[in-house]
Amino acid sequence: MKKEKLILGAITGDIIGSVFEWNNVKTTDFDLFCDKSFFTDDTVMTVATMDTILNKKNYAETYKEYGKKYPGRGYGGQFSTWLKSNYLLPYHSFGNGSAMRVSPVGWMYKPEIKADISTLDEAKKSSEVTHNHKEGIKGAQAVAYAIYMSRAGRSKEQIKKFIGSKNDYGFHYDLDKKLDDIRPVYTFNETCQGSVPEAIIAFLESNNFEDAIRLAISIGGDSDTIACITGSIAEAYYIKIPNYIVENVLERLPQEFINVIEQFSKQYSTKE
Repeated sequence: MKKEKLILGAITGDIIGSVFEWNNVKTTDFDLFCDKSFFTDDTVMTVATMDTILNKKNYAETYKEYGKKYPGRGYGGQFSTWLKSNYLLPYHSFGNGSAMRVSPVGWMYKPEIKADISTLDEAKKSSEVTHNHKEGIKGAQAVAYAIYMSRAGRSKEQIKKFIGSKNDYGFHYDLDKKLDDIRPVYTFNETCQGSVPEAIIAFLESNNFEDAIRLAISIGGDSDTIACITGSIAEAYYIKIPNYIVENVLERLPQEFINVIEQFSKQYSTKE
């Protein structure tokens, strides 16, 4: 499959952001990759979501399967406890884990087939197996729907208006803030309500895919996850990820992940 058709936006943001999570940079001037760049739990769970959708699996069971197979990738405390448990019950989380793994849902339905509700419902389904707090579900739905809207050719203003409005899905995120105001005071925040709006703003202020990733990481905080979320939306909007970025990402992934990504992209990618 042609590399330019692969769905890699979220995974790209995760890998580039991996070295900055605990070493924040408040600038867009940094090397995209280094020897220490690696995939984190964000990538593991994104691929798990792809696998679930592709093979009509159970979200909770697949998340546990992947989490146990790829331990030590930076999983949150509650999620780690859930992985080690013998149950599949959710734990009322509003962490941004629901938002960082949801991007494949935004690619499930063809934009020409009006599937707004289906996208939102599937995002909720992917979230609530662990993150069943209303903020956890909202974060996942906002990201998936921003991807869906981008693929449908909606403008940034339309995306901002919907995600920022107090609609039936209750997003009501404040997207009027500017990165220049956020950056100086922003600190680590792993909640959906404290990172999803910032990630979306980074996308809204960007000029292209690489710029979106750089802006997301420049905020600081939970850099890999913010860049993962921003990258997932930016890919759907800008379509093209530069080849040198794609090549650097693929060489850092296990073949098992690449196989799933290729299969998922073959079925769901609408990139031209």
